[in-house]
Amino acid sequence: MPCFSCGARQSDPIRGASPWKRGVRQEAQVLICPDCQRAHDLDLDTCSTCGSVALICRLGEVECRSCGAVRPARADGQAAVSCAPGLADEVEAALNRVLGRVH
Repeated sequence: MPCFSCGARQSDPIRGASPWKRGVRQEAQVLICPDCQRAHDLDLDTCSTCGSVALICRLGEVECRSCGAVRPARADGQAAVSCAPGLADEVEAALNRVLGRVH
């Protein structure tokens, strides 16, 4: 996944943690390259509890990495996309295959 702002592609870090950061923008998980992290106008979603932009989006919910607040991802039409359209269905189908469940 490229940087949502400039389109740069992530490369493998030499050692240690990646300098790339995750964020949420319009209810979608995005990656932010080190250069774009210095910009202050990235228009990232913020936590309604603490105001932090340290959010992650997964399986229909958004979690704040600063305060731990979790909320469902909005699906009210104001958000352009959900966290991962169809991902929950794909995960359920994969689990059903692995666990031998039949629907």
